Amino acid sequence: MNNNRGILLVVSGPSGVGKGTVISKLFEMDENLYFSVSATTRKPRPGEIDGISYNFKTREQFEEEIDNGEMLEYAMYGGNYYGTPKSAVEKKLAQGKDVVLDIEINGARSVSRLMPEAVLVYILPPDMAELRRRLEGRNTETEEMIKLRLETAYHELREAPEMYDFFVVNDVVESAASKIEYILEAKRCSRIAMQKALKQILEEVNSLA
Repeated sequence: MNNNRGILLVVSGPSGVGKGTVISKLFEMDENLYFSVSATTRKPRPGEIDGISYNFKTREQFEEEIDNGEMLEYAMYGGNYYGTPKSAVEKKLAQGKDVVLDIEINGARSVSRLMPEAVLVYILPPDMAELRRRLEGRNTETEEMIKLRLETAYHELREAPEMYDFFVVNDVVESAASKIEYILEAKRCSRIAMQKALKQILEEVNSLA
């Protein structure tokens, strides 16, 4: 076992909660983080770069990786696959990097099943009225789409308590990011403390042998 293995951090939250902004702020605070780049079968949009925006794959490539168990989680939206390649995550964890996955609740469920050591964080809005306000403020959503996103959020919030380890309210971005950083630090300290305690016990056992 690699004692310097990184932490796998899964971050989820309803659409409009500001998850991406919180994650960006978290990366400004912590240089040991690696953001897992998702794979997709959709075509690149103008300005998107393969390997940075997404890992762009053909449908045949993606389905072959699914069949070979190479996807940590995946889903289909709008006729295209989206997913998290397992190899890149494992490589960074083995290097001691803490890996951040920005995925929805079904993907988090898959990750938790395959890698139960993952730390799952769900970002909450201050209240549902604020979530609606943020969705409306994007000026990209029809009223029908906003209603659908809020209904999806209601369903997620019913499921989340059984799945996620921590909940963070995104009232102020800096505060929310700091709380996630505290969670990571606590996990790191816990891991280091356990390793030191185990080392001490093993030394005592060896001295008695």
